[in-house]
Amino acid sequence: MDEITLAAALWWAVVASGLYHGVNPGMGWPLAVSSALMDRQYSALYKALGALAFGHVLAMTAIFLPFSALLFLAEWQREIQIAAALLVIALGVYLLINRRHPRFLSRVPPSRLALWSFLAAMAHGAGLMLVPIFLGICSTIETDTGHAAAAALMASNMGTALLVALLHTSAMALSGGAIAIGVYHWLGLKFLRQGWFNLDIVWALSLVLVGVISLATLH
Repeated sequence: MDEITLAAALWWAVVASGLYHGVNPGMGWPLAVSSALMDRQYSALYKALGALAFGHVLAMTAIFLPFSALLFLAEWQREIQIAAALLVIALGVYLLINRRHPRFLSRVPPSRLALWSFLAAMAHGAGLMLVPIFLGICSTIETDTGHAAAAALMASNMGTALLVALLHTSAMALSGGAIAIGVYHWLGLKFLRQGWFNLDIVWALSLVLVGVISLATLH
C-alpha cells in the first residue's frame, strides 16, 4: 500500500470511528434525548449534543497532544507507535474482563454534559482508540525529519492532532445526533428505558482490533 492510499485509509478510519462512537449509547446521545424530553424544548437537544461534542473533542485533544509532542523524536517513532498499540490492546482486554462502568460518571450532574462527555471518553478509551490511527497519519506526512526543526515538526503534529479530533468529533456528532433526533421525535423516553443496546463487548473488541491492525501495518 503506497503512502497516499494509506493516508486516505487512515483518514477514513478517523471518520468511521467517529460514526461508531456516535452510535454507541455510552458516548452520551441518550442523555441529550433525556435532557430535551425533560425540558420539553427541542432546542435543548441541540444544546446537549453541542456540550457532548465539546467534551469529546477536548478529550481527544488531551490524549493526542502528548503523543504529538513525542513524535519530534523521529528516531523513536516506531517504538512510540508500538507502545501506543500495545496500550490500546491492553485497555481493550481490561474492558473485556472488567464490565463495570466507572461509578464516578454517575456523580457528574446532568447539567454538566461537557464534563461528563470528557470523562466518559477518557474512561472508555475513546481517545486512546484513535492514537494508533493518528500516529499512522503523522508517519505518512512527508517531512525532512533529519533536518526539520523540532518546533516546526511538533507544530505540524499538533495541527494534525487537532484536525483528527475535530473530524472525528464531527462524525460522532452526526451519527449520535441523528439517532438522538430520531428517538426524540418518534421513539421517545420509552425506547431509552426498554430499547437500550449494549455495545460494551464490541467496544472492547474494537480497541483490541485497532491495536492489532496498528502493529500489523507498522513499517
